[in-house]
Amino acid sequence: MHPLILLAIAIVGEVTATVSLKLSEGFSKLWPSVVVVVGYGIAFTALARLLKHGFPVGVAYAIWSAVGVAAVALIGALFLDEPFTLTMGLGIAMIIGGVLLLELGRSH
Repeated sequence: MHPLILLAIAIVGEVTATVSLKLSEGFSKLWPSVVVVVGYGIAFTALARLLKHGFPVGVAYAIWSAVGVAAVALIGALFLDEPFTLTMGLGIAMIIGGVLLLELGRSH
């Protein structure tokens, strides 16, 4: 499987699991709790396969975590009535910029 597809699967799994963690209300709701376990299982399995195929661990983790942070913050703001401020937006932009610098550094 193409490395970027594995990375995308890992990101979707992690974001789904993290949002479900909030929805599980401390694991007191069954189905969101099940989604947490399955989502993280999918995320870590896809990430492990990605790394097994030689994708650099620093770049993989940086992309995985940065996209996850940005997606969860936006989902929280759009669907879970959580705050999203300009400062938070700038923080996400800085995280994405850091990931881009890691990727650029890898190519030189």
